[in-house]
Amino acid sequence: MKRSVLFFVSLLMIAPPAMVLAKPDDSHALQGVEQGKVVFDINMAEPKKMTLYLDVIRETVDDLVRQGVEPKVILAYRGLSVRLVSKNRDNMELTDFEHLDKIAQQIADLQSKGVRVEACSVATRIFNVDNDSLLDGVVPVGNTFVSLTGYHAQGYASIPIY
Repeated sequence: MKRSVLFFVSLLMIAPPAMVLAKPDDSHALQGVEQGKVVFDINMAEPKKMTLYLDVIRETVDDLVRQGVEPKVILAYRGLSVRLVSKNRDNMELTDFEHLDKIAQQIADLQSKGVRVEACSVATRIFNVDNDSLLDGVVPVGNTFVSLTGYHAQGYASIPIY
């Protein structure tokens, strides 16, 4: 048993990185797809958890590009999640500030890759988030339920983040 483990470890040491880290593709699902149209329906108010999801969304954008598909991605924040895309932290826990900083960086990074970020004005009104306090580039929309309806009619897939 020890011998086979040593062989595997030594193989990893001499194998080309691509061989060790090769990532499976999504060619079956992406047959004939030129644009990856997806709207992430975000209704989660946990800052730490949001940083994980934003990392996965970033990987999704990168994976679409890697596989020759143009990403057309929208993040639609609604409900209490609008607090996560606001510069105003009055109603947030001090322990969340580190995660909120990371969220701001992640959103800026995604925006640099062409991702559109929206915040529901119904939610900002209900939860007292001033639309002027939204992170740079976050666009307030009238009602996320209406915009989600429009995106679905335009052929966008919807992925819930709750």
